[in-house]
Amino acid sequence: MQNKGAISFFAILLAVICLFELSFTFVVSSVERNAAAYAAGDPEKEREYLDSIAGQPVYNIILKQYTYKECKEKELNLGLDLKGGMNVTLEVSVPDVVRSLSNYSTDPTFTKAMELAVKNKKGSSQDFLTLFNEAVTQIDPNARLSSPSFFGHKDMKDRINSKMTNAEVLEVVRENVNSSIDNSYIVIRNRIDKFGVSQPNIQRLEASGRILVELPGVKDPERVRKLLQGAAKLEFWETYENKDVYPFLEKANEKLREINKLDKGEITSSVDSTEKSSDEESSEELAELLKDNKDTTELSLEEKLAAADSTGKDSLSQKQQFADFQKNNPLLGILQPFVNQTEQGTFFIPGPCVGLAFIRDTTKINSMLSSPQVKEFMPKDLRFFWTVKSYDKAGTMLQLIAVRTTRDGKAPLTGDVISNAFKQFGQLNGKPEVSMSMNAEGATKWKRLTAENIDKSIAIVLDDFVYSYPTVQGEIAGGSSQITGNFTIKEAEDLANILNSGKMDAPARIVEEAIVGPSLGQEAINAGLMSSLIGLVLVFLFMAFYYSTGGLIANIALFANLFFLMGVMASLGAVLTLPGIAGIVLTLGMSVDANVLIYERVRDELKAGKGIKTAISEGYSNAYSSIIDSNVTTLLTGIILYIFGSGPIQGFATTLVIGILTSLFSAIFITRIVFDILLSKNKNIKFSIPITANVLSNKNFDFIGKRKIFYAISLIVILIGASSIAIKGFGFGVDFKGGRSYVLRFDEPVAATQARDLLTKEFGQAPDVKTFGSSNQIKITTSYLIERDELATDSIVENKVLGGLSSLQGTSPEIMSAQKVGPTIASDIKESAVLAIIFSLIVMFLYLLIRFRKWQFGVGAVGGLVFVVLFILGVFSIFNGILPFSLDIDQAFIAAILTVIGYAINDTVVIFDRIREYLHLHGTKKESSSIVINEALNSTLSRTLITSVTTLIVLFILVIFGGEVIRGFIFAMLIGVIVGTYSSLFVAAPIVADLSLRFSGSSLKESEKK
Repeated sequence: MQNKGAISFFAILLAVICLFELSFTFVVSSVERNAAAYAAGDPEKEREYLDSIAGQPVYNIILKQYTYKECKEKELNLGLDLKGGMNVTLEVSVPDVVRSLSNYSTDPTFTKAMELAVKNKKGSSQDFLTLFNEAVTQIDPNARLSSPSFFGHKDMKDRINSKMTNAEVLEVVRENVNSSIDNSYIVIRNRIDKFGVSQPNIQRLEASGRILVELPGVKDPERVRKLLQGAAKLEFWETYENKDVYPFLEKANEKLREINKLDKGEITSSVDSTEKSSDEESSEELAELLKDNKDTTELSLEEKLAAADSTGKDSLSQKQQFADFQKNNPLLGILQPFVNQTEQGTFFIPGPCVGLAFIRDTTKINSMLSSPQVKEFMPKDLRFFWTVKSYDKAGTMLQLIAVRTTRDGKAPLTGDVISNAFKQFGQLNGKPEVSMSMNAEGATKWKRLTAENIDKSIAIVLDDFVYSYPTVQGEIAGGSSQITGNFTIKEAEDLANILNSGKMDAPARIVEEAIVGPSLGQEAINAGLMSSLIGLVLVFLFMAFYYSTGGLIANIALFANLFFLMGVMASLGAVLTLPGIAGIVLTLGMSVDANVLIYERVRDELKAGKGIKTAISEGYSNAYSSIIDSNVTTLLTGIILYIFGSGPIQGFATTLVIGILTSLFSAIFITRIVFDILLSKNKNIKFSIPITANVLSNKNFDFIGKRKIFYAISLIVILIGASSIAIKGFGFGVDFKGGRSYVLRFDEPVAATQARDLLTKEFGQAPDVKTFGSSNQIKITTSYLIERDELATDSIVENKVLGGLSSLQGTSPEIMSAQKVGPTIASDIKESAVLAIIFSLIVMFLYLLIRFRKWQFGVGAVGGLVFVVLFILGVFSIFNGILPFSLDIDQAFIAAILTVIGYAINDTVVIFDRIREYLHLHGTKKESSSIVINEALNSTLSRTLITSVTTLIVLFILVIFGGEVIRGFIFAMLIGVIVGTYSSLFVAAPIVADLSLRFSGSSLKESEKK
């Protein structure tokens, strides 16, 4: 093998990288085990423990320290179906944004156009603005979008003028819609960051304009719904100065100290007038603690104590001093005053920031400052907000900002007065800043507000968190101003979007939702691991049995493949889902195919009398073409799955794509390196045992001659399936028809028919109720109230489900999982599914056309794939409601179809590759091309069956032990592998033979006589 040294170096480097990436997962697991042991079953205590060490180093490697937070970000993530939680897809209402941009126009043309566009949007793939423009043209061809009755009103005068065309105005509106979506993403991201969820995943789905939120471990879905769907509240507040607020904080601290002593039963005495007051003592004590560092804004108290350790000071004394200080100062022990310590003394930093605190302590501080005993010391117009952005580099501390409220408690200025805001670069320094303009009402208020606060700060607050507090340099008239600060480009863009949000009353609405209980997630992990382990062990045993030494080496490659796959997934931040586990196991089962192709070629060379070294070398060389072609086609399928899928389907596609790449490297290069090592040591290498040496050798099945029989069988099977589809139809999953779905578990077995009758009375319509796995579990699917988007609707439906079924058992059933899919997104999912299948067939045809340079191969392959798809559809229709698990048509089913397409084309390409090879070598010497094709099919039969057997072993185990959640998904793949193998031999290849001979003027008669 050429470049063996370079390949060995790359393999070692890849192994080291994978080990490094996976090490974070082991570190996090160790830390969390310690936290669980410390908490002794108390979840809140465990969370506090992990929060307290978030910024502390827990892992030292390669001269670098990693904090727990950094390790957590790098660990291999588990999907919600494995650890429980909530998955939500939100969508900003574009019609609401458009109405807001029109200043809620009541113009008849505008109103009718909006109604028509909303109506046409249902079932259309076009975006709303395009449909709105078409509706305006249809109602009034002369209407101008730049007119005041549409978008040319005074609040949009700086963006839209009367000379602009409808297309230009529409582009401005489109930019504002995108800005609204961006802002929703920012607002949701920051709300979730403050929600305290570990490892949330928040993504903007660019193609659809939707936002995906994954929240592991969430136990209060109703709270999450309110959090995510609430309208953003943007406010501008006047502020207090730091030095003016500190005395009130000292008084609050003293009062809290007294309360603590009373709670503990301690007796306090009055302070002698000649002694220092408690306030003075605490101030001096704080200054003493902080004096070792000039800039207290860079280090927290705890970090200073850590620094004292490194300078050789008495760390025990320092830590005890700090502990005593916190004990005697309930508030100022955790809220660090915002001061500078210099040789001249302690100075308050100008501005409204009054202190710093760790994120974990902010709730405690809020509770202290809001207590009645403390509020009586505070000015009536003093209010506190935390900053949204962390102050320190570790991301563990926030600033506390003091604002001045009005008599009625309302902000002097709100976001609805902002007409436009955008990022720009300063003319003097070239740094990012935000330009903001207001409407007439806002300009008047802004002029007064800035005039009264020169050299003071104005706090910009969204959802009760401060995004910025710029200092006013002078009175601002006209409503146009610039907000400067130490912004990055991204921060300036975010702030501009935040400001723009103030004029758009268009909160994001949940259009798709899935909830998985933690117990179901743990069951999924157990089922997935068990099925994976059993499947892999059986594949390893089969390979070792069938191929002897070669099989053992193939098993080494499989282990390496699994290690590389997990390492690459960790390095990419990929999420491991239950379908992902199925994808991994399936990938390993299919990756055996590359070794089988090589070994079958080596065995052919050995039978031809060649030496072991030559046979191995030529076996690898002759197998490369088939291996590359077959894996490229499967890789294309995985990419299509990733593009058109979402959620768990993308997780499956991710593992499939990565697995194909790592299996290629392992099967081709790792095994070759091992063989070269064994050959250099003159080891005895075998590729069979006596019982497997001649399996399927000298076979001569007449596939082409019997093709009409199999055509007839295939046609009959398809007609039976088509009849069932026409008469019986399909069972559609909730993600294809819209609605809500619940999986409920009872203490005792439950009759699905009885549950259906009870819920029909509750809903006024019959839901779909099926037994889900064991007899004490049912799956309920209903479209009840799915068209309503009020915040309380989800709770209403859930309560009806639980209330309606309460009579079945003495206790309420447990909701194991729940899913909601709105009608709009259900339509999009169906459209994407159909496009994915059609697009995959087109891609396969084009690849084969380019690779084999004969359209007959492309048509034959696509014909075989169409047969596979129709066969599986027929099976799902015929056996729906008969088999004891769900056979619904949903996203998982589409993933299975596309995977089967990839598998079937893999098998077909290998056969086609051998046909091409035989036609090239023997085409002119044979009496008929059909004989060549027959020989090619027989020569690959051993490989075809062995690959099918290894894959079926894995799939059978997954069907039995893989759990109810993926059983229908795996069943589709199981059927697909069987029918895919049949299709390659009895449909695709015969079609190629018929088309090749028909268009070449040859005949199949000679073959048919045999």
